[in-house]
Amino acid sequence: MGGSPARRRRIVPALTVLLWAVVLGAVAFWGVRVASELLPSARTAPRYDPPVLAGQSVTGACSGGFYARDDRTVVLTISAHCHQPGVALRDEAGLIGVLGERAQLADCPPTRFCAPSDFLALALAPDRIPWGHLDQVDMGAGGYRTLAPGTEPLACDDIARGGRVEIDGRERYRTGTVLEVGPYRHATDTIFPCMAVADIDVGVGDSGGAVLVDGLPAGVISRELGGRLGFTPLAEGLENLGLTLCTSPDCGLSPGTAEQPTE
Repeated sequence: MGGSPARRRRIVPALTVLLWAVVLGAVAFWGVRVASELLPSARTAPRYDPPVLAGQSVTGACSGGFYARDDRTVVLTISAHCHQPGVALRDEAGLIGVLGERAQLADCPPTRFCAPSDFLALALAPDRIPWGHLDQVDMGAGGYRTLAPGTEPLACDDIARGGRVEIDGRERYRTGTVLEVGPYRHATDTIFPCMAVADIDVGVGDSGGAVLVDGLPAGVISRELGGRLGFTPLAEGLENLGLTLCTSPDCGLSPGTAEQPTE
């Protein structure tokens, strides 16, 4: 999306996400606890078989983000702080997939961990790939969102204050507005060059969930800032891990060409 008006907007340096963390409250690295739990939102569409996990809860790993591919492997982005690389995720039906490495940056202060975005890739078992629907995100009560062919994931510079935000972590559809965008440098946490804050309440288990801004794939739920949503951008994380966002029903693959993840 180079050259777009959104990309040319300058990130306001005066009020960074670090300041939001200080003003609004402490960071909950494993999620956020809110005063009262929201009830699941009523769905507007049936689930597929296998279900679309993009935007939905994933057993043992918080919430799923977006489908992407690594060569012939179909992956789902998953929160980097909800599980460990190399772990095989399973549920009552068997293997869901195997977690890969976290997105991370080499240019980082000693003893710290730095990342462009807060996710890793879950390489999916073949029977968990929803063929024909890899270009979709299940937003629960917000309906399925189909990414148009060639849709580019948003980068930090594409996310501007005032953008309309949508999430559906834990099957609780919520909307809000981008309040601020800037670097996140909490003293005891991962350093992110970019994080956006939105006026949406989040809770334990939301982490990793898909974030749409103005209807476009924008990022993943990453942190809680005083009860508010903090999300990191999608484009930088995909690029860091060498992944391509799925914007066609089968992501350019077929059941016969997809690779089996190695446990």
